[in-house]
Amino acid sequence: MSHPRPKLLFFVTVDWFFCSHFLERAIAARNAGYEVVVLTHTAEHGARIRAAGLRAIHLNIDRRSLNPLSELVTLLRVWRVFKMEKPRLIHQVALKPILIGSLAARLCGISGLVNAVVGGGFLFSSDTLVAKFLRPLLGLALKKLLNPPGSKIVFENPDDLRAFVREGYLRESDAVLVRGAGVEPSDYQQAAVTAREPLVLLPARLLWDKGIGEFVEAARQLRLAGVTARFVIAGGEDLGNRAAIDSRTLAAWREEGVVEFWGFRANMPAVLAQASIVCLPSYREGLPKALLEAMAAGLPCVTTNVPGCREAVEHGNNGLLVTPRDVKSLANALEILINDIALRTRMGQCGRERVDARFSSTRVIQETLALYKQMLK
Repeated sequence: MSHPRPKLLFFVTVDWFFCSHFLERAIAARNAGYEVVVLTHTAEHGARIRAAGLRAIHLNIDRRSLNPLSELVTLLRVWRVFKMEKPRLIHQVALKPILIGSLAARLCGISGLVNAVVGGGFLFSSDTLVAKFLRPLLGLALKKLLNPPGSKIVFENPDDLRAFVREGYLRESDAVLVRGAGVEPSDYQQAAVTAREPLVLLPARLLWDKGIGEFVEAARQLRLAGVTARFVIAGGEDLGNRAAIDSRTLAAWREEGVVEFWGFRANMPAVLAQASIVCLPSYREGLPKALLEAMAAGLPCVTTNVPGCREAVEHGNNGLLVTPRDVKSLANALEILINDIALRTRMGQCGRERVDARFSSTRVIQETLALYKQMLK
């Protein structure tokens, strides 16, 4: 008599993020004998999820919303799915799914939770009055819901792990470190590191907390100083995010022409092959896949000395770390690499070696499946 396959349910707010960061792990889990279900807002990638042999359930969820009534409606929808599906394990990604899903799981009597903290999002990185007001309330909610009995909490970098333990959000024994989504290094060809007119690439969504504003101002200052380089942002708008840059500002930047805006690009290996330097002046990250992809392509990186970013980039080894929100620090670091081809080459090689050793998708998949196996025991 055959045993039924254990059911694993992923709860992620949007389908593009699931496909970018978790699809490989979900496929590996399916191949390992799990029945895999994906609960997410299916917009453009539902067919891709289903083509991978996974079952997708659409959830109408608003990432921007802070309305208690709207969140209550979402909780009811999630509770219905959990009650119907009865998964053995639920892998919940980011703070809103963690809080809503953990409460729904408690109401359904489900204890097998993998709660993945990926950078903290808007409420941890923003200095707006809304974020400052809600941060203490979020802390209380995390203490109640993040780490129920039987759960494991996954972090992408040790800084966040230590901070959450220090704040008393979870039991240290339930904290697990899995470094990001990983990349397959063989998918990336050597980039144009030695170009005489280097292309400085910022691969990110058009959000303030990715440091887009600082990048544009740094490019403006370097251009005025006579530094020869192209500055490019490859990434689309994300109007569902509270940190989205307004259309008037984007239009002004495009008209100014100091930075080229390439929009969303699906084939990142081809984009990275044209670059000489990758820059991500983000305010906070879990472990940015953009930096791992750049390292796989043999590119030196300029990024901020914040959680997540400093996990990928070791200052002086495979890139340079700068002060967050500091245009002068960013411009100085970019100018150093723009003017030094040998340094770019050496740091790019170190980055490729670093991603091979620590951040391959094979390693991330193995660690994630081992965690599932441990929890099922």
